[in-house]
Amino acid sequence: MNAARPASVAWYRVPFVWLLIALPLAAVLGGFTTLWLALRSDDGLVVDDYYRRGIEINRTLDRDRAAATRGVSAEIRLDDARREARISLTLPKPHLPALLQVQLLHATRQGHDRQVTTALDAKGDYRVSLLGLVPGHYYIELAADDWRLVGSLHFPDDAQLRVVPVAGLPER
Repeated sequence: MNAARPASVAWYRVPFVWLLIALPLAAVLGGFTTLWLALRSDDGLVVDDYYRRGIEINRTLDRDRAAATRGVSAEIRLDDARREARISLTLPKPHLPALLQVQLLHATRQGHDRQVTTALDAKGDYRVSLLGLVPGHYYIELAADDWRLVGSLHFPDDAQLRVVPVAGLPER
């Protein structure tokens, strides 16, 4: 009695073998992809000195409260033809700062941020050039020595913007 031997099949023709190979291979490829992303990207959220950063945040909130106390607000008009922004503050002329720090912070791309210090012109306004500014969503910060205003701007869609102090800050 000779039992017939089944025909042997090459290992690479068995689907179950490929399943056993594919699962660990996918894990290894996923690990290398994660490593590549970790090495290539910037982990900008890590702060070495969190205590000092917390104190800076409190100073920033104090500047927001100072703007609210003084009743500072700003009117920003974008002139697309001249590619500039004209900023008018609601302060009496003697209390207008000689220099205004303007930060245009792109919402998603730090490389498009712009910081400008501008002087008061003869009409009582501040002017900021918008040349080279890419279209998109920006956060705008207007700051003097002891106060600041923060707003949001969609460039070039917003032709006019009113920036008022942040409301609802807790008292210290």
